[in-house]
Amino acid sequence: MRCRYFCLLTFYFCLAASFLLAGCGYQFQVEGPGPTIGGSSVPRADGRPAKPPPRIRIMNFENRAFEPNLEIKYTAYTRHEFSAGSGAIVVSQGAPADLILKGQVLSVQIPSVAFTKTDTLESRVTVAVKVFVEDATTGKVVWDRYASASSEFFVTNDLQFNRVLQTRALEQAGRLIAEDLATQFMNFLEVGPEPQKPATGAPAAGMAPSVPSQSGFQEFYGK
Repeated sequence: MRCRYFCLLTFYFCLAASFLLAGCGYQFQVEGPGPTIGGSSVPRADGRPAKPPPRIRIMNFENRAFEPNLEIKYTAYTRHEFSAGSGAIVVSQGAPADLILKGQVLSVQIPSVAFTKTDTLESRVTVAVKVFVEDATTGKVVWDRYASASSEFFVTNDLQFNRVLQTRALEQAGRLIAEDLATQFMNFLEVGPEPQKPATGAPAAGMAPSVPSQSGFQEFYGK
């Protein structure tokens, strides 16, 4: 009985205190603009509102290597990694987009890294890929990269099993390339293109230097 009386007394005390504070003009507020329905742009350091993440459409890769079906897998890996962490929103083929990514599987090399006089014990898969991103409105290239990755696999006396191991190595290299491209593209969106450096030598055969389009970036982002 005494506990019930104490609870009622506490309730009436809190109720009276709330009326008293309201009558004295006290209000509890959260500093800042607070949440808004539908979200709002967060101002940047220079005072201008930040642009929303660009919508990017990733086209099916072109396969210029001798390995079949790589273009399908590498396109899927790139879409997955760009959706997970590139700073852009990946949209489907029929949806409106701000940017368009196109890619090419340039080459696949499978040298031996461990061998005897008669047998190969271990091989390495090295895949080279080129991608470039265009402004969907103007068609100008705003970002491009060459990327490569390697993955090793053991060689056995079973030819079919060797093929399975080689396929897995190709898939691993493709995932590494897609992850690297997504990370580089996110950095590009955050800080802009890298400053162009004077050429110090001729590029490797079939590999032109990667030079982001400064004017295309500035035109797309209005800087």
